[in-house]
Amino acid sequence: MTAAAANAKPAKRRRPRNRWRATGWKFAAPGLSMIALVLGLPLVYAVLLSLSSFNLLNPVLEPFVGLANFETLLVDPYFWHSLAVSFEYTVATVTGAFGLGLLIAVLLTRVVRLKAIYFAILTVPVALAPVSAGLIWHILLAPGRGVINQLIGLAGLPVPDWLGDPDLALWTLVFVELWQQVAFVVLILSAGLAALPRRPYEAAEMDGAGRWQQFWYLTLPLLRPVVGIAIVIQLINVTRAYDLVYVLTRGGPDMGTDLLSIYTYRQAFLGLSLHDGAAASFVLLMMVLFLSLILFRLVTRRA
Repeated sequence: MTAAAANAKPAKRRRPRNRWRATGWKFAAPGLSMIALVLGLPLVYAVLLSLSSFNLLNPVLEPFVGLANFETLLVDPYFWHSLAVSFEYTVATVTGAFGLGLLIAVLLTRVVRLKAIYFAILTVPVALAPVSAGLIWHILLAPGRGVINQLIGLAGLPVPDWLGDPDLALWTLVFVELWQQVAFVVLILSAGLAALPRRPYEAAEMDGAGRWQQFWYLTLPLLRPVVGIAIVIQLINVTRAYDLVYVLTRGGPDMGTDLLSIYTYRQAFLGLSLHDGAAASFVLLMMVLFLSLILFRLVTRRA
């Protein structure tokens, strides 16, 4: 009897859990079905495009060529150049946005008065559409009539060609991207900082820990889940950046800002080869997923 009763207890415990799980799947089924239709069907069609010979001059999927389109990408030097530029742009923008966002978020935690006004000012760049932001900065950075260059000229300094110099164009894009995206990271990290428990800090102060020690040994470990979300979202936004780059440089000068998204657009619509564009877009998707998984594991692992 004792063995039978012991075997019966786990079954009783599992039934409510299984019932709640089944109920949860029933409630989630309509939303998941809609997501599968909205995202799944275009994704499947994109897979077919990447494996076909579809182009705008001959708009049919057949004949299917298998992985030939991906093999064409691997021997294309422009693809590898775009991949390298995209990697440099992504690393610079994501690390810069996180570093500046964390610094501003920590400073804002010490602000008592007018905090709402500071947050309102920070959200202005995020509220702008990338095309609008690109047009604004294109006017500000124009070589002859741009406000920034006119101020530099009045100071007697050499006037740089921010968007026309191959050595400056990419870093100008990084600056504009940071200007628009840092506030988003600040908002996420500020919410995480506001939700941190106070007891560990009180105990650390009693033990004589300084502010830097509290930040390094308490704030950063406790913020890891929030940091993971902020970095992954920022990585996705930056990696698929297209409109801002297209408005400011269109991939130039000398392909110095030719990101993988610009390369995909050029292959699909300017080269009329939708199959090559679809293959390049899948490489971009795999890169985003791979980097997102690595970063999420790094920032959420236990110390």
